Amino acid sequence: MSDSPVIALAKDLMSRNSVTPEDAGCQDVMIARLEKLGFVIETMVFDDTTNLWARRGTQAPLFVFAGHTDVVPAGPLEQWHTPPFEPTIIDGYLHGRGAADMKGSLACMIVSIERFLTEHPDHAGSIALLITSDEEGPFINGTTRVIDTLEARNEKIDMCIVGEPSSTHAVGDVVKNGRRGSITGDLTVKGIQGHVAYPHLADNPVHKALPALAELAATTWDNGNTYFPATSFQIANLASGTGASNVIPGKFDVQFNFRFSTELTDGEIKRRVHSILDAHGLNYDLKWTLSGHPFLTDEGTLVEAVVAAVEDVNHTKPALLTTGGTSDGRFIARTGAQVVELGPVNATIHKVNECVKAADLEKLTDMYQKVLEKSLI
Repeated sequence: MSDSPVIALAKDLMSRNSVTPEDAGCQDVMIARLEKLGFVIETMVFDDTTNLWARRGTQAPLFVFAGHTDVVPAGPLEQWHTPPFEPTIIDGYLHGRGAADMKGSLACMIVSIERFLTEHPDHAGSIALLITSDEEGPFINGTTRVIDTLEARNEKIDMCIVGEPSSTHAVGDVVKNGRRGSITGDLTVKGIQGHVAYPHLADNPVHKALPALAELAATTWDNGNTYFPATSFQIANLASGTGASNVIPGKFDVQFNFRFSTELTDGEIKRRVHSILDAHGLNYDLKWTLSGHPFLTDEGTLVEAVVAAVEDVNHTKPALLTTGGTSDGRFIARTGAQVVELGPVNATIHKVNECVKAADLEKLTDMYQKVLEKSLI
């Protein structure tokens, strides 16, 4: 029995060893399909990253599918049931790296567009795809650079579906209509190194920092809101000492992260953290890295279309949630676009033996097609 169009395309993409930031020809496969549909193709290469911007039409509204061709490394090959880049169907599941995150979604996007254009060649608005090979990496030369290019020429995205694996138990049970912001602090508390037998001649930065860290951990930063849980502060890494038991360390390195809601800004977080550290009299350096601002699409054409499309296919409404990590949706949302994430079940992403139910990819294709119909017809 031959594979369906969606499964065949997913297998073709998954067979390419595109560990970030490599694309390994995945975008060429997509381009070949899109050119036949009349898409204008732009390949944007920034340093080590290959990006694709493909657009059909010039009118508003502009509906975009966004995703990535890069995948995380396979990990221990001996733990895989099948070779990670040899996609295989086992008991109704498509196995291989990228099955869920997110080459399966890419296949669904392409096939849904093909079907939509066959039935509605004269639809309203425009359709585009924004595809990067840098989502799993440092996210420096991928989607954010493409968005900068589009913004510079005033090319505005109105609606965007990001194909990240948003679902929990069944495809479409969860739609992410926003994400928390993420900011990391790299703190160095300074002291004076010395002998543990002569503490009066030294200044232990660990002892001084611990009360401040305890206060940061105990602080209620906000109470969240209808869509977002309360902001979370978590210490990720601690490092100090020389390895010797008789030496008071001269510095104490602490790395912490905030996942924050729309109730806070990164500027407010910085102000409050510095206030606590200063109140404890610490001598310190603090470097901040903002990974993304929180974003939310709580209403509008796209949310309505996605909820209705999922309900048409599953006969149940999806939950609208903002849980989990960040995604490239944060770069697109900053332009004012409506952004949601709809993709496969995320149970096996980044794991050995990554897989997705083949039937779920068929359903996801139907959902994507119905969203296009509800948005552009």
